Amino acid sequence: MHKRETWGSRTGFILAAVGSAIGLGNIWRFPYMVFENGGGAFLLPYFTAMLLAGIPFMMLEFGLGHKFRGSAPRIFASISRKAEWLGWWQVLVAFVIACYYVVVIAWTINYFLLSFTQAWTTDPKGFFFGAFLGLTDSPLNLGGVRWPILGATIFAWLVAFTAVFTGIRGGIERANKIFMPLLFFLVLIFIGRGLMLEGAAEGLNWLFRPDFSALLNGKVWADAFGQIFFSLSVGFSIMLAYSSYLPEDSDVSNNACMTVFINCGFSLLAGIMIFSVLGYMAAQQGVAVKDVVASGVGLAFITLPTAINLMPMPIFFGALFFLALMFAGLTSMISITEAVVSAAKDKMGLSRKKAAVLVCGLGCLGSVAFTTGGGLLLLDIVDHFVNNFGILLGGFVEIMFVAWFCNLKALRDYINDVSDFRVGSAWNVCLRFVTPLMLGAILVSNFIEDFAQNYGGYSTKAIFLFGWTMLLCFLVLSLCITLWRGNNRDAAFAYQSNRRG
Repeated sequence: MHKRETWGSRTGFILAAVGSAIGLGNIWRFPYMVFENGGGAFLLPYFTAMLLAGIPFMMLEFGLGHKFRGSAPRIFASISRKAEWLGWWQVLVAFVIACYYVVVIAWTINYFLLSFTQAWTTDPKGFFFGAFLGLTDSPLNLGGVRWPILGATIFAWLVAFTAVFTGIRGGIERANKIFMPLLFFLVLIFIGRGLMLEGAAEGLNWLFRPDFSALLNGKVWADAFGQIFFSLSVGFSIMLAYSSYLPEDSDVSNNACMTVFINCGFSLLAGIMIFSVLGYMAAQQGVAVKDVVASGVGLAFITLPTAINLMPMPIFFGALFFLALMFAGLTSMISITEAVVSAAKDKMGLSRKKAAVLVCGLGCLGSVAFTTGGGLLLLDIVDHFVNNFGILLGGFVEIMFVAWFCNLKALRDYINDVSDFRVGSAWNVCLRFVTPLMLGAILVSNFIEDFAQNYGGYSTKAIFLFGWTMLLCFLVLSLCITLWRGNNRDAAFAYQSNRRG
């Protein structure tokens, strides 16, 4: 068996883990979640979720990765041969996410270049859906390939490929040491200028004004736990793979806490950045902030370009914003790719270079469908089902399996042995009761909602083909890959050699 690579420094690992956790969702989803769920009052359930679910789950995954030294399938197979399928479910989810997430990064690359001429003109909405995406009327009508998007997609895949191809220290760690400081620097510059804009204070007032009555709404608490879960990259193989490269003497507890705290801190910075600009936009247009608030793709590619048009030095701040989005996306993309490459290496006995070529080559081909005229509609359905069922199911089964059917106390003792501060029985309670109850409630709610009506008003055929069928394929492929034992001892997983303590 080949000796597993390790991170070159603790700083390098933290930056990589934070780079994975911090993504486009921190910038375009978190601020809207705060605004919609009680403003400043939402921070109470948000930080509660961080302490009771985010940190315990991150410690769990860091502990598993550090102890069993492998990708997600290898880790679960090390615990029980029957659980290997769970790892492959998570890896397949990560692979599909990589195929469409990279296209969103391609949009940001294109918009970074377009910002120098403000090519979206005075009608960012019409430009985005029309001239840029060439949006069709249905996900079943893909139309033609949008060549600038495909070109940027290939470029983003090449960046991810270069990082994973050259290894943990020389590629992934080095890339995150460049991208992450630049991301924080760009965001802080944007905030510094944004806070000086007319109306910025009013924008922040709308963001953080507390509505404590919202705390009586169960959906607010569910949204808080959901936001924590989705933003930390837990439950779909990434943190398991990253932590498997930690050196023997690494501090698991501190590393987990630092990763979660930095991620949540960045989310707050993103909220300040976005709402200071939205406050300025509202003031310039003479409307209330609530009338210009948006989230997701609409915020990044329609609302913010509209606001940038109104700002002083629009070219500078347009380029700054989309460059920050690009860095946030690329660091997450690298981590998703590494999770899949790590699994391919472990199962097939491939070298890192061959595994990187295989995964990135197949991924790039899979991305082509999302670069077409119907790509956004296809992406919308796939992303909905991957996030609301693929990730949540994988995370829910993982936490139930480890917390209830494995020796959780032994894992806690292992984490305490390699960490500066010890976690007690409260950690077990969080993992056995709090986190699975909240994830289970969100899952049930999602199933009820999606069975009651088609998501987004799409046709039943499109939902069945790109949603439910995709989930079924995840399950079937997970079981098939699990049954395939590989051609040598290492590829078939030498389970007993991974056990320690």
